Amino acid sequence: MLIGSASRLATVLAVETSCDETAAAILGGDGTILAERLLSQQEHAQFGGVVPEIAARAHLHFLPDLVRMALADANLAPSDLHAIAATTGPGLIGGLIVGAGIAKGMAVAAAKPFIAINHLEAHALSPRLPGLIPGGAPFPYLLLLLSGGHCQCVAVQGVGQYRRLGTTIDDAVGEAFDKVAKMLGLGWPGGPALEALAREGSPNHPLPRPMLGRANCDFSFSGLKTAVAHLLAPSEGALPRTEAADIAASFQSAVSDVLADRARHALALMPGATMLVVAGGVAANAQIRAALSGVAAAHGLPLAAPPPRLCGDNAIMVAWAAIERLRIGVYDGLETAPRPRWPLEELRGTG
Repeated sequence: MLIGSASRLATVLAVETSCDETAAAILGGDGTILAERLLSQQEHAQFGGVVPEIAARAHLHFLPDLVRMALADANLAPSDLHAIAATTGPGLIGGLIVGAGIAKGMAVAAAKPFIAINHLEAHALSPRLPGLIPGGAPFPYLLLLLSGGHCQCVAVQGVGQYRRLGTTIDDAVGEAFDKVAKMLGLGWPGGPALEALAREGSPNHPLPRPMLGRANCDFSFSGLKTAVAHLLAPSEGALPRTEAADIAASFQSAVSDVLADRARHALALMPGATMLVVAGGVAANAQIRAALSGVAAAHGLPLAAPPPRLCGDNAIMVAWAAIERLRIGVYDGLETAPRPRWPLEELRGTG
């Protein structure tokens, strides 16, 4: 085992630049958060979505200062680190190149190992960060990864050992939230705004539940999104807030029902699961958490989820994934290239 009991023996600095969050964090080997810096890029709001070129330029502008501030916060120099990690995929290639390039440069200058982190694995392992879940999160567990770019049911057997049980055949769940929020005039990012509006309304519109009851664990949200568009089509101008709130509540209720149904089917395919884990930006949604908690309880399992601040993209989860990989002796060469697509199934693990 490469990790000592003292946190300073395996201190890891990690950066996250896969989309529109620019982040740096430093963790000790025992999971102690020594420093965290995160900047949510606001440059994209006027466009109603992330513009890859703008995101990459913002990462290049802000990341070096965030890294310097994180090191200062932790009272560390690069020579004090055990390893340096970066999200290396999947994600927007421009941002990945910036983050991986800066991390590799630091690794060369400080003569430290470089660890290429799969963004999906960082989400998958985030509930194992010590102190988040009473008793920890032992393998194997069922993961629902719910974000703006991903929607998957995954059997997590160990570090680097993943079996995908189902995925979306069209839109990711977070993407559907953002698009419906835009239809309702809520701006971007839409997920949190739609959830807030839904609390004011009632789910009284009979929207469809795509894939409900299907034998597999796949998802589909395009038809639900289209149903909302048809519901709004007769409207001229801005909807009264009460009506918009009812539509938001109806949409959120439909999504919650679908996710709960998919989780039930996935648990039936993974009888040895120790818990149901939900991670990713959409995991911060309180109604979705409640629906999944009910599914887990019905199977005699706990629902585990990172706190809302760690559901979105962040460097803490990247650093923790790096520590998990260090524990099994997995490093990466500097030739490891950023990958806009990087399935979990292609990772190296303990097997």
